[in-house]
Amino acid sequence: MMNAITPMSADQLVSAAQSEAFPTYDAEALTDGGNQARIVLNGQIYSLRITRAGKLILTK
Repeated sequence: MMNAITPMSADQLVSAAQSEAFPTYDAEALTDGGNQARIVLNGQIYSLRITRAGKLILTK
């Protein structure tokens, strides 16, 4: 018999994220409601993209 995995609600996800020891960001907020954002690290520019399937892609 297989155990079913119950998806977490948005409130449960936020609560779990707040209990973590590191910062948590909403990807849609990072992209300002769009589907892309630029992230700079050590002078290098990275592109964060939200796909149509709702996945995240980070590229250099």
